[in-house]
Amino acid sequence: MTGGQAAGSTERRGARAPRQRRRFRLSLALVAAWTGTALAADPTAGEAPFGLAWGALDRVDTPSMVDREANLTGLYYFHDRPLASGPDTVEVVLVVCREQGLQQVVWVGRLLDGPAYATAREAIRREGVRRYGEPRPGPEPGSLVWPSGRAILATRTLPDGTRGLVMSASGPDYAACSDSHRTATGHPAGAHMSDLIGEGIP
Repeated sequence: MTGGQAAGSTERRGARAPRQRRRFRLSLALVAAWTGTALAADPTAGEAPFGLAWGALDRVDTPSMVDREANLTGLYYFHDRPLASGPDTVEVVLVVCREQGLQQVVWVGRLLDGPAYATAREAIRREGVRRYGEPRPGPEPGSLVWPSGRAILATRTLPDGTRGLVMSASGPDYAACSDSHRTATGHPAGAHMSDLIGEGIP
């Protein structure tokens, strides 16, 4: 990825400052209609969600905000940007590693409650099964993992009872990126997702 701040975006730096940590927390939340676009990738072909490719990013749409910590750069696309303009989308997050390039994509959807939540979760589960086979239980209660798709589906519950589906897709070199992040900061890259759904994300 080329250096420099994208025009029209804001940038924040620092070693896990509280405000930055909150941005990661908010941005790894609320996945709803992931099935149509974000699960359309073929991991064996190097494809990432939303028509992107894992690895170096030669060109990327201007993000709404840029956030950096050690070897990670988070590109945040809010609903005002084309990448996150779907009707159920709040934002999309691309996590770019200094050496490995794009290695994580998170789709952020609107909050759901009651039957809408159950319907969305089941739709995502079925599509995941169709593409990657049956999932295994994830590290948190109710979470699902598709190892062959490098995808995790989980849930967070807000105080008012509404729930958000949280889904992350990772690239083939995510583990190496996470190891470098741990060396630099003392926590793995997945700690930003663990902030939202609990411990146990590598």
